[in-house]
Amino acid sequence: MAMTLAKICGLSEPATLEAALHGGAAYVGAVIFPKSPRHIPPQEAGYLFERARRHARIVAVVVNPDDALLAQIALSLRPHFIQLHGDETPQRAAEVRRLTGSGIIKALPIHDEADLAPVADWDGVADHLLFDARVPAGSDLPGGVGASFDWSLMTDRVLAANWFLAGGLNPQNIAQAVQVSGAPMVDVSSGVESAPGVKDVALIREFLGHLHSGRPHAKDCCS
Repeated sequence: MAMTLAKICGLSEPATLEAALHGGAAYVGAVIFPKSPRHIPPQEAGYLFERARRHARIVAVVVNPDDALLAQIALSLRPHFIQLHGDETPQRAAEVRRLTGSGIIKALPIHDEADLAPVADWDGVADHLLFDARVPAGSDLPGGVGASFDWSLMTDRVLAANWFLAGGLNPQNIAQAVQVSGAPMVDVSSGVESAPGVKDVALIREFLGHLHSGRPHAKDCCS
């Protein structure tokens, strides 16, 4: 079986980016969304993530971005992928690809089987889909709140392209999540933080170590 690839998202400091790269993360993400505790401005992200360019795919995570922001991201960060985490349509995603020259990852909020209905709309539009837990009503954030969904909804599901499992993943549950869902790729953010927006080097190493070894870990290393 091929090794499951990991994306460490919401990175904003050199030490945690280095931990992700040294641990074998295939994707590293910059959240460019001011409401998020993980927000990093495009120019700062460009400076930080340049060191990752030869080692991992760089992803800019945005929520309903306007053209001006996309132009700034394309100039400063030059991401391999734009992750659309808002209400973007397939038509808008095609525009984003044209404006930035980047590939597209589209995040879809999932609670039950009915939420998987839009998947077909993204065939040929998104390079990858990312299935994240639907956040509670009234939340200012579209993700990154530590919520998860029923991983068995993804079991044996055949999609046109490789996809990410996200939502509530952490070092303690990642092996089980992959085993149940069959995810070819996983995305983690809050699950490797010591506080909202504060990535933890030890948790990043632990997450990637357990993912690559396939062994769950019974003890929570951090409170």
